[in-house]
Amino acid sequence: MSVLVVGLSHRTAPVSVLERVALIGDARAKLLQDAVAAAPAGEAAVLATCNRTELYADVDKFHAGVAEMSTLLAQHSGVGLEELTPHLYVHYEDRAVHHLLSVACGLDSMVVGEGQILGQIKDALALGQELHTAGRLLNDLFQQALRVGKRAHSETGIDRAGQSLVTFGLAQLAPVTGPLNGRSALVVGAGSMSSLAAATLARAGVSELVIANRTVERAERLARQLTEQGTAARAITMAEVRDALPDADLVVSCTGATGLVLTADDLRAAGARRRDGGGSARVSAGETGDLPRPTARLAVLDLAMPRDIDQAAHALDGVHLVDIESLAAASADAPMAADVDKVRAIVSEEVDAFGAAQRAARITPTVVALRAMAADVVAGELSRLDGRLPDLDDKLRAEITQTVRRVVDKLLHAPTVRVKQLAGEPGGAGYADALRELFDLDPLAVAAVSRADTPGANRLPAQPNRGRV
Repeated sequence: MSVLVVGLSHRTAPVSVLERVALIGDARAKLLQDAVAAAPAGEAAVLATCNRTELYADVDKFHAGVAEMSTLLAQHSGVGLEELTPHLYVHYEDRAVHHLLSVACGLDSMVVGEGQILGQIKDALALGQELHTAGRLLNDLFQQALRVGKRAHSETGIDRAGQSLVTFGLAQLAPVTGPLNGRSALVVGAGSMSSLAAATLARAGVSELVIANRTVERAERLARQLTEQGTAARAITMAEVRDALPDADLVVSCTGATGLVLTADDLRAAGARRRDGGGSARVSAGETGDLPRPTARLAVLDLAMPRDIDQAAHALDGVHLVDIESLAAASADAPMAADVDKVRAIVSEEVDAFGAAQRAARITPTVVALRAMAADVVAGELSRLDGRLPDLDDKLRAEITQTVRRVVDKLLHAPTVRVKQLAGEPGGAGYADALRELFDLDPLAVAAVSRADTPGANRLPAQPNRGRV
């Protein structure tokens, strides 16, 4: 079995396609369940963010695996296979490992080096574990990706390049908003991405934060946390968002809605009310003080996939909209060339280490089965000795037993250690076959060890889905 990834990202598909492929609600779980039910796949995991949708699988046949996984992505996204195929990429075996490790380090992100992808990889693994679609191979791979991502951020300066998508988006709006100190902001959504946006705005010094969410209790909880940290914040319902728009200098939206949250008409009406003085109550009430006046244009940041804000808002005079598509156009791939090169070297090193570990792991069930067979032989011979010498002294019997076991252990030690070393090298898979053939091992016994070898101790706890990047 070998790892296969089939997916698309901001590098291969326009946002208009990415948002149609976005897996909303329980679509990820259904895709995983269908993937492991398919003949070529034994395990599956899905990594779905604003910038990518990727299906990972452990397959025994490459071409059949690609065909099945591509078809499943099309079926669950609702995008026809013929339309989807030109945007798909396929990676297999070491290339698939290299791809995920690069993603974990932020090398494949819209904002190179961003660290939020690690949380999303963790969520992808947790969902696969919760649904029992991630077995030994994908558990090992995703755990390795998390370790490598953390290593890249700790051993290089990639963090200097790795702004979050929130920070990058706010930077694109800076010409409109100016310094955020004293501004008012409306955050639509209360998931992890929206929470990050709210925390970033609070650190930037906004004077008031309004949080809107479909589940108002979550908005109230986030508002309470921000207030306790010194930023005036309050929660509103989604029905109140349109009324709150004129009072906001900046709107950040990132919900899981499948349709538009704000239309162009909503934003046009808000702009008109701002121009007529209906918004920004702090100024109309005469409380200008040292606070900045409201921005002439309403700054809007849409981080949702699919989009929350009507694309037609780009054409509105009183609105400056930055969305995933415009962020993709503004992003640069090599802000810290030296650090990126260091991370790439780490990825290459870790891909080799992962491959060696997996090759060595493949022979472990065979070695365990060999030692179990040897133990059975020893037990049989000692039982035969008991039958032939029933009056043998207990102390002598124990000494003979220990001696026989010691002899067998010494005979097996060198070849089993050496075969594990050899199996970790390229082309080492054949050593397990040779060992099974030489010792006439029962294939069912080896398979039983393999099934029992699926890890459970390193399972991540199931966690709620994070916001998408």
